[in-house]
Amino acid sequence: MGEFRILAMAPNETFLTKEGLIQLQRELQSLKTDRRPELAAGIRKALENGGDIDNAEYDEIKNQQGIAEGRIIFLEDLLAKATIAPEIKVENSHIIGFGASITVENESGGKQKYTIVGSAESAPLENKISIESPVGSSLIGHKVGDKITIKTPSGESKLKIIKIH
Repeated sequence: MGEFRILAMAPNETFLTKEGLIQLQRELQSLKTDRRPELAAGIRKALENGGDIDNAEYDEIKNQQGIAEGRIIFLEDLLAKATIAPEIKVENSHIIGFGASITVENESGGKQKYTIVGSAESAPLENKISIESPVGSSLIGHKVGDKITIKTPSGESKLKIIKIH
């Protein structure tokens, strides 16, 4: 049977999957090498077209620059604190842990696939759920065939674990 470990995080530590780390590093690189120069050129153009007072184009591009710079600072801080979580060897893992991909079935028979990731890389529309979310935290430590009850702000729901991928 596979090894199961609960990941204990230090207060300022962030766990990421290897893929999540790579994705965030690429985003940071793109912001620095592509977006920054694009915004700087936009600011120069807006200044040429009307200065910096009562210039909606200038105000908008400066707002976009602030958002981009905020994201750069956030990503740099996040990546400085990031730890790659241990990889799960699916063929040896019978218990759900960080990084696991699983298929569950709800009470009405609908099936859903999830991958459990860190909060920084969660993307519900891509079925990547945070280990800290009600669903993610409820799945940790369970195995195929287990039935779990998830408590969410909107009530309780029951899931059956069908498969660990």
